[in-house]
Amino acid sequence: MILRLRTALAAVCVIVVAGCQTPVPQALLPGDLPKSFTGPVAPGAGVWPKADWWKSFNSTEMSGLIATAQTNNLDLAVAMASVLQAEAQRNVARSALFPDLNAQASAQRTSTGGGSFGFAGQSLSSSSKSIVGNTFSVGLNASYMPDIWGLAQDNLRAAQEALKSASFAQEVVALTVTAEVANTYLDVLALRQQVAITEKNIEDAKRILTITQAKVTNGVSSNLDLAQQKAIIDGQEAQLPPLREQEREAVYALAILLAQPPEGFDVSAQNMDGLASPAIAPGIPSALLERRPDVAEAEANLASAHANVDAARAAFFPQISLTGSGDTSAFKIGQLFQASTMGWSIGASALQTIFDAGKLKAESDVARAEQQGLVSTYRKTVLTAFSNVETSVGQVSNFGQEQEALEREVKDSAEAFRLSELQYREGIIELLNLLQAQQTLFTAENQLILAKLARLQADVNLYMALGGGWSEKPDDKTQTETSPNPPPPPKPEEHQWCVLSALCF
Repeated sequence: MILRLRTALAAVCVIVVAGCQTPVPQALLPGDLPKSFTGPVAPGAGVWPKADWWKSFNSTEMSGLIATAQTNNLDLAVAMASVLQAEAQRNVARSALFPDLNAQASAQRTSTGGGSFGFAGQSLSSSSKSIVGNTFSVGLNASYMPDIWGLAQDNLRAAQEALKSASFAQEVVALTVTAEVANTYLDVLALRQQVAITEKNIEDAKRILTITQAKVTNGVSSNLDLAQQKAIIDGQEAQLPPLREQEREAVYALAILLAQPPEGFDVSAQNMDGLASPAIAPGIPSALLERRPDVAEAEANLASAHANVDAARAAFFPQISLTGSGDTSAFKIGQLFQASTMGWSIGASALQTIFDAGKLKAESDVARAEQQGLVSTYRKTVLTAFSNVETSVGQVSNFGQEQEALEREVKDSAEAFRLSELQYREGIIELLNLLQAQQTLFTAENQLILAKLARLQADVNLYMALGGGWSEKPDDKTQTETSPNPPPPPKPEEHQWCVLSALCF
């Protein structure tokens, strides 16, 4: 009967102690989660990116660069070190749940009596014989602070959530680095393509200059036309050095992302031809909360701060400490563990703060204020994630339409320039008309390159906005997909449950 009563009492104690851990406040408000995204999506686009999403761009070189960055990137190495640090801090917090055991041993050799001493040239001798002896002792000390109020458990929960936050932050860095490598690689190719188009435009201008020179020689055109064409060539040649410098700096930035020295680093591709523009679509907005590592990081930070709130509340209650020690001492090693040489002691103590000038109250206020701020931070992170997806979806669609229109413009401008050059040779049109056609073609070709770059980088940004194929584990979630009102702060009555839990021990 007594055994059953103790068992039932123990079960009640477990339930009561669990009541000391208050639930994490839910940050989202009604209406924060839209039913669907409103941005235009390409028909037949796949939903959610795969973990190796960059392979969809059909560039072996880009894939190789990203693989190198994921191994060597220095920002990612810093993030990994932060995870190791958070893991060590978690282990430190977990150690508070276990007793401390200390062993000590000593050996002494002493001498008393006998010998001689002197002063001022005189000597005095002791008549007694000296006594030399050995003393050996071995002891074991133990101390333990039962986690009656859940303080150690709260600190451990805070450390565990901080570890999860560091892990999620590492995923954020990995996704960011991958996107930066892809975008920088595309920058390099676009700049090289701009350089190539500028060089081609200079060649076309020099060909026109030759025609103009012939016309001036034959008295058909004036030196004004010749000077104008030379000025056109000079202006186009002036555009090359800045483009080449930008391309060089982009290559250097790519080398840094791969943790390689800029000297000797290069990429082989010369243009964006052959790159695919993959179509991807977002799912429902609520599922995005499980696919964004930055949202999961904000969620873990909020859960860690809430555990600190619980720990600050538990610090108001008395701290109970249990101690025990045992030792044995003897004059000979062989006598150490005999019953007559052994001793022990056990004890218990309680420490309750009576007056601390409001320190505990202030620490609790600090924890609650931090939690309140992180509630807003989580909500802002979620809303920003929705905005990122909507923006990226819109950019993919609009930049795609811009690219299609510019491709038509380039085709028509190229034909207009070809016909204008023929007519200028025949003397049908003036040089000004030819220059206008050439400038229209050159501008359209440059705009097309920038539109292709913007479209491809919009695809990269969309993959990033959708989490890059990452997914949060269900056990790590502390926020629900619904939108309840945040619960009020814990009431003072909750302390009574913690007091009742102490009666179980």
